This record gives sequence, C-alpha cells and structure tokens, in this order.
Amino acid sequence: MKSTLAIAALGALAQGTRLDTFRLLTRHVPEGLPAGEIARQLDVPQNTMSAHLAILTRAGLVQFERRGRIILYRADLDAIRGLMVFLVQDCCAGNADLCTPLIADLTPTC
Repeated sequence: MKSTLAIAALGALAQGTRLDTFRLLTRHVPEGLPAGEIARQLDVPQNTMSAHLAILTRAGLVQFERRGRIILYRADLDAIRGLMVFLVQDCCAGNADLCTPLIADLTPTC
C-alpha cells in the first residue's frame, strides 16, 4: 500500500460516524448492509450517511453493489488488511518476538 492510500484511509476513519460505520460494516461481511439500514442503526440522517459512505468508498475502505433500488455497502477487508500491514510493516525492526503480542491481540477478533 502506498502512503497516499494509507493517509486517505486513516483520514476517512478519523471521524466518529465513519469509524462507527466501518466497524458496523465489518460485522456484516460478506452480506453488507443497505445505506438506509446503516443510517438507522447509527441514528444518522440518510443524507449525512450518504456523504460518510462516499468518503469511505473513495478511501477504498468500503465497496458498494447496486441491487435494483437498493445499494448494499460492504467493508473491504482486503483494504483494511493492507492498511494494517502497512502500519506494522517495519514493526520491531524485524524482531518477530516483539510483534507476537500484536498478532496475539488480533487473532481472537477474526
């Protein structure tokens, strides 16, 4: 992942509603959620949610699929994996023992 993409992704997640939206969508992989349902669950006006989803989509963290009149949004797990790898790519100067706690913390969440 290039630094510019990482900065865009981190910037998109650096806002409360977008972070909540992304986390909600990660709980609904692979089926995704319609925009209206995301707005309802997070108690955000639909037009505001549309703007947040557009930012997350442009940052590459969310994908969408149109099904008739409904647009389903999904978290892009490959994108978040790429971001996480980018953030820890040079972790601990290659000393795997120092990275073990980080990996252990991530493992039970999947």
